[in-house]
Amino acid sequence: MKFDNSDVRRQDRLLDEDRAAQLLRTAEWGVLSMCGDGGEPYGVPLNYVWDGGSSLYIHCAPEGRKLRCLDHEPRASFCIVGHVNLLPAKFTTEYESIVLSGTVVRGLDDEEKHHALELLLDKLSPHDKQVGMTYAAKSFHRVEILRLDIASWSGKRKAVKG
Repeated sequence: MKFDNSDVRRQDRLLDEDRAAQLLRTAEWGVLSMCGDGGEPYGVPLNYVWDGGSSLYIHCAPEGRKLRCLDHEPRASFCIVGHVNLLPAKFTTEYESIVLSGTVVRGLDDEEKHHALELLLDKLSPHDKQVGMTYAAKSFHRVEILRLDIASWSGKRKAVKG
């Protein structure tokens, strides 16, 4: 997983890798952007969890438009927006965001799917993990887990002074 801000147009607004990793670890959701059959763009907001390495896990239903898009083209991007502060009197917005690019993998084995669900519960429902694991076991057959293998990522922010 290569952190690379070289393509960010505004080099004066770079988000450093440490803050980008913190955002990746703690944000609750992001937007998965894909390209479907015929070139139709499709983006959908999703909860996710980072494995601490080079992959994100996303859970979803075992069928639907998102999966059809990914069957057509498994390359995708994932955008996470962190702190946002609208400054109407200054006609601008403070923000921070990261964009990850990579390939989505489907058809994970059961062990990896269980691990991903456990990571998701640790992040999103830590106080209800035991109940969540029971629920996950009962609905396991109705869940698809996607793994986004991150090839590259970058971060950008805008901070307004005074």
